[in-house]
Amino acid sequence: MMNSRRRFLRRSALSALALSGVRPALASVRSAFSSPAPGGPVVISTWNHGVPANSAAWEILNKGGRSLDAVEAGVRVPEGDPTVSTVGYGGWPDRDGHVTLDACIMDEQDRCGSVAFLEGFKHPISIARRVMEKTPHVMLVGEGARQFALEEGFPEENLLTADAEKAWKEWLKDAKYKPVINIENHDTISMLALDKNGKMSGACTTSGMSWKMHGRVGDSPIIGAGLFVDNEVGGACATGVGEAVIRIVGSHMVVELMRQGNSPQQACQAAVERIIKKYPDFRDIQVGFLAMNMKGEYGAYAIHPGFNYAVKNQKVDNQLIDAKSKL
Repeated sequence: MMNSRRRFLRRSALSALALSGVRPALASVRSAFSSPAPGGPVVISTWNHGVPANSAAWEILNKGGRSLDAVEAGVRVPEGDPTVSTVGYGGWPDRDGHVTLDACIMDEQDRCGSVAFLEGFKHPISIARRVMEKTPHVMLVGEGARQFALEEGFPEENLLTADAEKAWKEWLKDAKYKPVINIENHDTISMLALDKNGKMSGACTTSGMSWKMHGRVGDSPIIGAGLFVDNEVGGACATGVGEAVIRIVGSHMVVELMRQGNSPQQACQAAVERIIKKYPDFRDIQVGFLAMNMKGEYGAYAIHPGFNYAVKNQKVDNQLIDAKSKL
């Protein structure tokens, strides 16, 4: 009986010691996998027209608003600006004279919506959000997207401005298509926003390449190519020649590289280098990636110099930054 009692007490003591060692270990594991402290609010977006877009997004973020509302409001600014020839109203047409628009949006819950090859609506980003929120689908295209937009009450209008029509008719004289680095109409507005609650959303909208074949769709409305957001890691978006971005599912690649421990800057560079490796004619095109992690850290990288992006947070007052490049 005495020996049994001793054995019981010995086992109890050993169990207590083991548990006392396990608890700190478990605590360290929980700490290692806990979410980082929110780094918001912060908003980043591509190209010069990202500056006014950021200002609109910041009005929402600075009041404690949701990142999804911020990115929608932000990119609607260049969508509605007739002087921006690469997005929405004022976008240059395809070779047949049609202004066709593509857009997608993604929130902190991995929900996403998209429209492609859409004509006649100034704000495709808002239609993409309705696809996300009101349908069981991710993407609607062409006539189906048009019908949905009309059912949702969006006004249909002619998007071909006088300046865009003039540029198209001038192009028709030779009707030759060859992209010119940082000049051709591939200057998508892509935006990522992190709100004060540590939730990230993204948006991407474009009129695509000018003089493209009728029916062409690039990377901008494709989740994982033109845009991808994962609130465990961060988000990424792309600009430039969409065909090259689609080939590597670029924005998803950038996010996964961040998941592996790369900084946003390192991840963007690695994705660009993947395109260079796989695309023999990379010197003839421009592609840029922009990314942000859940700490609010951001970075960008492009094939050629000339790609810039806008940043707005509590410390940076809507600064336009030149991205690093390979060439």
